[in-house]
Amino acid sequence: MKKRLFALVTLLVLGSVSAALAQEASTGAYEYRSFCAGCHGEAADGKGPLVTYFREPVPDLTVLARNNDGVFPFLETMMIIDGRSGLRGHGGPMPLWGDTFEAEAVEQAGVYGAETIARGRLVSLVEYLMSVQQD
Repeated sequence: MKKRLFALVTLLVLGSVSAALAQEASTGAYEYRSFCAGCHGEAADGKGPLVTYFREPVPDLTVLARNNDGVFPFLETMMIIDGRSGLRGHGGPMPLWGDTFEAEAVEQAGVYGAETIARGRLVSLVEYLMSVQQD
């Protein structure tokens, strides 16, 4: 009886972990489609429908690891998307998504909880970008 109970609990835990990982991946894909694909393209190749409006080329996000000696630059990518950690003279081409994500979460989670939600959305988005890297 104990073995069956243990097996059942193990299956339930593994199933919930798998569901959580799938949810996180789909959340990152959703965030990408909602906030990034317009400029970077559905395939994250820098060929979105809005590229004609930019003077500078829009980066191909599928080669971030390749351009970093085969290692995906997780923290740097997160900081660039967040946009709140560095001072950019007269702004930059990237929107400050960290501010956007935080502002959207304030009503739901309060000022302090909003930062946690914003960071979670950023991590999901960066993990999605990791998943679309080309060799």
